[in-house]
Amino acid sequence: MEEQQFFQEHMASFNDQQRAAVTAVDGPVLLLAVPGSGKTTVLVTRLGYMVQCRGIPPESILTMTYTVAATREMRTRFAARFGAELAERLPFRTINGVSAVILQYYSRRYHRQQPQLMTNEGELTRLLTQLYQQVAEDYPTDSTLKELRTAITYIKNMALDEEGIAALETDLPDLPALYHRYQAELKRRGWMDYDDQMVFALQILKAVPAVLGYFQDRYRYLCVDESQDTSKIQHEIIALLAGRSRNLFMVGDEDQSIYGFRAAYPQALMEFEKVWPGARVLLMEHNYRSGTEIVDAANHFVARNRYRRPKVMRATCGDQGPLEIVKITKREEQFTWLFERVRRGEKLAVLFRNNESALPLIDLCERHSLAYRFPRSDLTFFTDKIVLDVADLLQLARHPADSTLFMKLYYKFGLPIARRQAVYACGASGRSGRP
Repeated sequence: MEEQQFFQEHMASFNDQQRAAVTAVDGPVLLLAVPGSGKTTVLVTRLGYMVQCRGIPPESILTMTYTVAATREMRTRFAARFGAELAERLPFRTINGVSAVILQYYSRRYHRQQPQLMTNEGELTRLLTQLYQQVAEDYPTDSTLKELRTAITYIKNMALDEEGIAALETDLPDLPALYHRYQAELKRRGWMDYDDQMVFALQILKAVPAVLGYFQDRYRYLCVDESQDTSKIQHEIIALLAGRSRNLFMVGDEDQSIYGFRAAYPQALMEFEKVWPGARVLLMEHNYRSGTEIVDAANHFVARNRYRRPKVMRATCGDQGPLEIVKITKREEQFTWLFERVRRGEKLAVLFRNNESALPLIDLCERHSLAYRFPRSDLTFFTDKIVLDVADLLQLARHPADSTLFMKLYYKFGLPIARRQAVYACGASGRSGRP
């Protein structure tokens, strides 16, 4: 297809920055796209341009993004514009998915048996629980297990060494011991977790030039979406795959990075030209989603971050009403202020830092029988170690003759009486029915 015809059919409404992004095909390119800038539309259109105008085989263009859901959405949107048949020929994958393909190829070519991917959440939870009990001599709560899994993911995605693991700030007891026991047990059972897929894929790409060369030839063009949420080890995999062709199109915005606790590595965007000499940096600064007031406030707020690339988000929707800024002097006031708005019949959407932060507002709504919808059900507040301890103490205060609960707290808090005396007291209480 001629470029002029392609532009008329697919890019008539694009601004200059969007057009520049679509036609940036060769060499390393970093596209910094602000929120609401039409990023996905541009990415999909660029893929169509590469295939229909530049004649690039679709099988040689690897598009990677952060989640499986995002890959499905991108494939669906591409199919809607350029046809399902062509969409099926384009590889859309997560970086974890690419790592799985690398492991499978290596395994077939060299007749090596790869570890079994651990997909059974219940089995993995039982393993972590068992290891935690061995190291901490205590039973982990749901929130503790969640923290442990997050720490393990962070260690692997940041490729931390022994010193780095020991330096991590966490409430977990002896994280290095927990981590090494976990890895040893996975190896003993012939298992790997999802993060191990990337660790092993990176090791293979570094150690076996033939495998690296195969994938460099197979994928001559790489496109990476949501790169501000991509981890350090993922960026290493990407750099190796694009090392020969240098045709890397990386899309992201360091201002939108929110997954630092999962080892997101937005520094890669700041260091892009250093890693890829001669790289171009493009901008998409027009926000088509929000009004002027919100965009101006966001610009003012994010400008306080000094470790960022200069860019100015511009609103295209015009005035959508004033932005109200509410000053709160005490933490509790924010919930009562929101509650009063809801009680007056207003419909509100509330953003929280994490799930547990929603509990005070949920409590107010529950107490006054106000309807609300909370989209996530994985609250771990009520299984937090401290909350459970407080609940046990309150329960013992209500039922002082509960010997099982008494002994649990005896071990938990190390009460200053001999174990023999504690057991005797529980027995006497059971016989008399009194505390």
